[in-house]
Amino acid sequence: MKYKIAAAVMALSIATGADASSHREAPYISKLPQVDATDFYMFMSYEPGREDYVTMISNYIPVQAAYGGPNYFPLDSNALYEIHIDNDGDAREDLTFQFDFRDSLPATGVAQVPVGDQQVTAVLRNIGGISGIGIGIGNEDGLNHIESYRVSMISGDKGSKGSKGSKGSRSSKVAIRDSASGNRNFRKPFDYSGTKTFGGPGGYDAYAQKFIYDIDVPQCAFPGRVFVGQRNEAFKISLGEVFDLVNFVPIDGDVPLGGGAAFPGGVKQDPARNTLAKNNVTSLALEIHKDCLNGGGDVLGAWTTASLRKVTVLNSNPSFDRTERVSGKWTQVSRLGMPLVNELVIGYDKKDRFNNSHPRNDGQFAQFVTNPVLPEILNALFLGPVNATLGTSFPTLAPTNFPRVDLVTAFLTGFPGVNNIAGSQAAEMLRLNTAIAATPRAQQAPLGLAAGDLAGFPNGRRPGDDTVDIALRVVMGALCHDLPLGAGGAPVNLGLCSPADAGVGFVPFTDGAPLSAAEFNNSFPYLLTPYPGSPVGAPLPVPSN
Repeated sequence: MKYKIAAAVMALSIATGADASSHREAPYISKLPQVDATDFYMFMSYEPGREDYVTMISNYIPVQAAYGGPNYFPLDSNALYEIHIDNDGDAREDLTFQFDFRDSLPATGVAQVPVGDQQVTAVLRNIGGISGIGIGIGNEDGLNHIESYRVSMISGDKGSKGSKGSKGSRSSKVAIRDSASGNRNFRKPFDYSGTKTFGGPGGYDAYAQKFIYDIDVPQCAFPGRVFVGQRNEAFKISLGEVFDLVNFVPIDGDVPLGGGAAFPGGVKQDPARNTLAKNNVTSLALEIHKDCLNGGGDVLGAWTTASLRKVTVLNSNPSFDRTERVSGKWTQVSRLGMPLVNELVIGYDKKDRFNNSHPRNDGQFAQFVTNPVLPEILNALFLGPVNATLGTSFPTLAPTNFPRVDLVTAFLTGFPGVNNIAGSQAAEMLRLNTAIAATPRAQQAPLGLAAGDLAGFPNGRRPGDDTVDIALRVVMGALCHDLPLGAGGAPVNLGLCSPADAGVGFVPFTDGAPLSAAEFNNSFPYLLTPYPGSPVGAPLPVPSN
């Protein structure tokens, strides 16, 4: 009977909140896809030989249809994209890595096409084959729109949201440069328009690899790496069925419950259930040595933001580089640390405020964590029908431990002995203990910490961590039950709450779209080659190493 209750609970919890990790999660940001952060990853690099490095990946521009030509998916040259690091637990950035993008036409101008006795400007962004073979970035002769960017490192509290380290800020800003050339300008590869455009030797992989740069990091004895470009969407979810009134039983039909059989009619794990498989995102990826990030401690807190100028004026006579004029202070419009927080935790009328806020001010959102609304809504909607249908008298379906110390630990403080800094300020950010060694790809557990893999979510987040299943189990009380964190995987209760506080907290909630580290590359930037815009029915990307 308890398992049938869990099915009802899970059904509404998915329908209410999960539109992928952070895709279009707030009313205002849904209007601005170029600055909409979709996912943020931070983990100890598990590429062999890079185990002392930290990889950070910020994904932007959600749900990119691979065939989205002719202009595809440029980042916003009027925006600032940033990754912030707090290394002392005060919920203020100590380091910021800032990405500033620029659009330009080729140095020789837009390609000209002979038409009769005239040379006429080409009408498409690209009119020729592109190859990674050749000197530098290879052959891009037909590419008419060039995207480049600069990366800067800002030390100290930036003082105000979106600041560029300007006068009055308590920060310092230094350019990051290409180790080989000393240049501070980096290039973003053209998106994967299709296999005919990138039909040369090595295909798109050979081309995109040219845009992974070794970089000199200020005040750091170790070179890092940077890559910005389109990647295949790493987040997996059965999105279509979720919004068809949850057209499946969202309990893992392959996992025994309570030592018995699996739940009858439960959903089977099937890669075909991932409806985002043919979508892409744009990744901003950095790899920095841990000693250059941690400030002498081991635990990092991090989040990504995007900011725009306060004032935008449209040009009544636009040209390629003068479609609008921007002015005023930088204003933060997107924020992402832990996955699914804005969707599943923050109240609907506060979601845009959360995107504009800073972790040091997260006290204003504390009530959403200590007294979460979602489980109570589920209880109000389902308690009566469940009891009437099953002839039972359950007092509640929702966890009963208030304040929800388990959620405060997961979302706001980190776990003592794992990724918490003693005495740190409660704030929402992704936390990583850099002293915990990376788990090799082949040994990673998709459920991360909950499965005894200390290097996994919520101790940082790796591409192969199944955060949908983890987050939904946590919100319904999984941390009140024993976890395999002892020696040899022995069960341990964290003492945050008791099993009696969460009657359905042990149930294996899932959307049936499996996720694992084996589906990603074993080297930087880890995420797969994007899905091509052509031909129709192209095979899905697979790991190349």
